[in-house]
Amino acid sequence: MIRIVIAEDQEMLLGVLGSLLNLEEDMEVVGQARNGEEALTLVHQLKPDVCIMDLEMPVMNGLEAAKTLMPVCKVIILTTFVRTGNFSSALKAGVRGYLLKDSPSKELIHSIRRIIDGQHMYSPELIEDDLNDPEQGFKGLDLLNKRQLANEVSNHPRNKNRTVRNYFSTIINKMKLPTG
Repeated sequence: MIRIVIAEDQEMLLGVLGSLLNLEEDMEVVGQARNGEEALTLVHQLKPDVCIMDLEMPVMNGLEAAKTLMPVCKVIILTTFVRTGNFSSALKAGVRGYLLKDSPSKELIHSIRRIIDGQHMYSPELIEDDLNDPEQGFKGLDLLNKRQLANEVSNHPRNKNRTVRNYFSTIINKMKLPTG
């Protein structure tokens, strides 16, 4: 059974995510928090396998909380916003998944299972923003051709996001980034 804590400051979304994940036979939501600080407390008390967190929350945001949780459990960050620098920060914080909230729910469920199996799952739209910013100095993919990767993402139709997402996740996994 995959034990999950969810941290989301929007109460309706928190409840919906919890209900959705509890419908899966191999998943159980063991705790729900409304900010990063509450998530830290719940994770240390309940010892889940995964903590799914909103990026932007009051008191403590998802990335701040993720830095502390990296050795305790795997962290997935959900966000609505594509902002330059957040992907690099997510990698530094040891985040195993960085996904858009508007992705289909099946992709979140698929991502949770892949992350439990040791993979990384990142939305290509969130990676592309950092790759295309020369000021960012994105170091996570220094060994790879950034321009080529950005072109791969931009040339794929949006309805093939899952394929592109898997492509990026495979690349990140082959880089053997530290997982904490």
